[in-house]
Formats: sequence, C-alpha cells, structure tokens
Amino acid sequence: MPTVFYERGFRFFFYSNEGSPREPVHIHVEKDESEAKFWLRPEVQVAYNDGYNARTLRELAGIVAANRDRIERAWNEYFG
Repeated sequence: MPTVFYERGFRFFFYSNEGSPREPVHIHVEKDESEAKFWLRPEVQVAYNDGYNARTLRELAGIVAANRDRIERAWNEYFG
C-alpha cells in the first residue's frame, strides 16, 4: 500500500492491487479506524466513507484537491 503523504495525522495512500481492470486514479485516506476513498476526476468526490463525519470529509476533499497533481504523479509512477 504505497503511501503518498501524511497530513494532519491522516495517511493518503492507494492499494497496490487496485482491481482488474484497474480503477481510475483515486486516493484512500485513513486515520484510526476510519477510511474514505476519493475519486480525483473529473472533480474530487467521495467514493465511499467508513467513519468520517461530514466536516472531516469536506476537510479531506480540500486536502485531496490541493494535492491532486501530487497524487496523480505518484499513481502514474507506481502503475507506470
């Protein structure tokens, strides 16, 4: 599970086995027992949420949007 970055105690990562065929670029975010998945395109949006409240999801979506290029670069470098 390659970690792209940490921010405010949240780990932003993707799984090395993202399905067959591989899903579009996205990022998982976890902290403690909670996890969410965000699609990056065409706009940042929640794909699923397990444990975060609405306020935290908005905060995370903002972090994902601010780091979208970084996340896509890491994804493309990893999956080639």
